[in-house]
Amino acid sequence: MPTMESESSTVSRAEELKSSANEAFKAHKYSQAIDLYSQAIELNEQNAVYWANRAFAHTKLEEYGSAIHDATKAIEIDPKYSKGYYRRGAAYLAMGKFKEALKDFQQVKRICPNDPDAAKKLKECEKAVMKLKFEEAISVPVAERRSIADSIDYRSIVARMTTSSMLVTAAVAVVLAAALMAAKFMSIGAVLAIMALAASIMVIVFPLARTIVLQTRELLRTLPSLVDITVPNGKQFTVCGDVHGQFYDLLNIFELNGLPSDDNPYLFNGDFVDRGSFSLEVILTLFAFKCMCPSAMYLARGNHESRSMNKIYGFEGEVRSKLSETFVELFAEVFCCLPLAHVINQKVFVVHGGLFSVDGVKLSDIRAIDRFCEPPEEGLMCEVLWSDPQSNLGRGPSKRGVGLSFGPDVTKRFLQDNNLDLVVRSHEVKDEGYEIEHDGKLITVFSAPNYCDQMGNKGALIRFEAPEMKPNIVTFPAVSHPDVKPMAYANNFLRMFS
Repeated sequence: MPTMESESSTVSRAEELKSSANEAFKAHKYSQAIDLYSQAIELNEQNAVYWANRAFAHTKLEEYGSAIHDATKAIEIDPKYSKGYYRRGAAYLAMGKFKEALKDFQQVKRICPNDPDAAKKLKECEKAVMKLKFEEAISVPVAERRSIADSIDYRSIVARMTTSSMLVTAAVAVVLAAALMAAKFMSIGAVLAIMALAASIMVIVFPLARTIVLQTRELLRTLPSLVDITVPNGKQFTVCGDVHGQFYDLLNIFELNGLPSDDNPYLFNGDFVDRGSFSLEVILTLFAFKCMCPSAMYLARGNHESRSMNKIYGFEGEVRSKLSETFVELFAEVFCCLPLAHVINQKVFVVHGGLFSVDGVKLSDIRAIDRFCEPPEEGLMCEVLWSDPQSNLGRGPSKRGVGLSFGPDVTKRFLQDNNLDLVVRSHEVKDEGYEIEHDGKLITVFSAPNYCDQMGNKGALIRFEAPEMKPNIVTFPAVSHPDVKPMAYANNFLRMFS
């Protein structure tokens, strides 16, 4: 039986761990903070503060499912602990679960009736729920919706465009500059300078931007949900992870690794937009390259290529601010056309999120997914976009609250069942820009360095050269960008927590 002295020592040690975790959190070392809070919880699991603090750290890593679990535990320990409801409400908001968040912020207001911050967040949450109810009331059933894209003839727009109108958008600068470089009239440095200048001006010619989006949609619609890529012997192929609206880091990738071309093709593996405040420049650039040379640019859907994410994390607001409401609908339609996965040289499986809740999934099953819709909350399409690897064997609940976690045995069986060598996925920020897991059979690649201007991580890309197709990982730091903060166009209530 423990003595009072030993209990006091245990409590003291737990507090020391909490203090160390707090310091790690302040230094933006959120994974380290989670480990330290976990150690404190092991010593004193009845301390609600430890659970709530760990919930906050999970939120910073976008692990909203884990954050909700920890915040709920804090509430169970102390039903009057306002921060438990506060942390859970913030996680619900980040997941777009406004009604659940509203209940938690109402409880915060009851516990702290004179807290102006709680009152402000409650008011914003009430606005979001009212807006959601209004949108639900006026929404048209999916079966009855008319495609905006189908009502526009982009070919007639192209015919009407003049040369002068093509010089004032980042996307056009890409097409023009890349064409000039192909003719050996410009250096890559000059090409990138033109792209950056055009983005800084950001005067969008509506007809041209619309043409690029519509032409990309037409190209993507012809593709299967799983695209097979063939890299000839002696040639290389580059896979990039999340870019998240960090346009100037995208330019840096092209400076380091060359512009996309038939001899230098790229696959960008989802999450092109949201969070970063230059998402429109990113997506128009990638789409322009796709239109200019389809075999030089492959694009996969990420979990942020969806209406629900774009509504919360900034892309919808950015498009509405820089272009128009029509473009919000256009991008939503094009995102539903993006393929879900790629296989390179019948060896490397590339997907944004991860693997599946059941064994025996074949490539033909992925190819057969009807992807032309908003992502569902379960099933193969959901898991492709949302799942994450875990170190433990088997499967577990998702730390995000969507999809699942899958272990090295799951990866091994999937590769064996489909005669593949490697899984490449993205979806998670990594300190070095990448991480190799599951006995070397799975690589995470993340291409947004210093994510959200605060994580301090490197970015990475992976080069494969045929026929060996061995991964050659290149890392790079963040570059400077104009003074526009991440989440500048995000939903107002979410910016309160950023």
